[in-house]
Amino acid sequence: MVEIHRQTTRDLAHKHIAAGDPLGWFEVLYAQADGDPAVIPWADLTPNRSLVDWLDAAHIEGMGRKALKVGCGLGDDAEELAQRGFQTTAFDISQTAISWCRRRYPHSPVTYLIADLYNAPTEWQGAFLLVVESYTLQVLPPDLRAKAIRCVTDFLAPGGTLLVIARGRDSTESEGMMPWPLTREELTAINDSGLKEVSFEDYFDSEDPPVRRFRAIYRRET
Repeated sequence: MVEIHRQTTRDLAHKHIAAGDPLGWFEVLYAQADGDPAVIPWADLTPNRSLVDWLDAAHIEGMGRKALKVGCGLGDDAEELAQRGFQTTAFDISQTAISWCRRRYPHSPVTYLIADLYNAPTEWQGAFLLVVESYTLQVLPPDLRAKAIRCVTDFLAPGGTLLVIARGRDSTESEGMMPWPLTREELTAINDSGLKEVSFEDYFDSEDPPVRRFRAIYRRET
């Protein structure tokens, strides 16, 4: 059943991309799910393990600092950041996804907002000391990623940290099916945006079967 939902999602994405609407399928997917998270391939209803492991290993605590979750989905990562003391804003392009978050967490301190990464509020520019991007870039067509990376890096305040988590592949490997794994070369655009790479991990996760992931940390100098 999981693979059926994944293929349905791929078909929906490709249909919208072919029609010149590469972002429209997100809202359609969440709306068609009709409250069933099993329909959303990335909705595990638990925080991203790669995010949690990094927060634990680095002993990251928010202490009231501002954090932004890009493409928040059903809100689990945003809630994890808020529980660790971050003043968290989370956004998604899907109105249905944001409504779903608000229903799941009616008393949450997280500010959940509908927003388009490519047309985000101007007041977000340089406003966040932590920006978390997990699994959004990999579901964007490759020709849209460079602009998306620039938008994500623009959110980061001086001294701030950007965490990127994505499927990974070598540049010599096929891009495969959506979600399209990123290459390390694609992520060099982050350095071109004025950020410094602090660490880069290339590893296999604990899924069955294991999935190759990149987890990269970048910082904007003060």
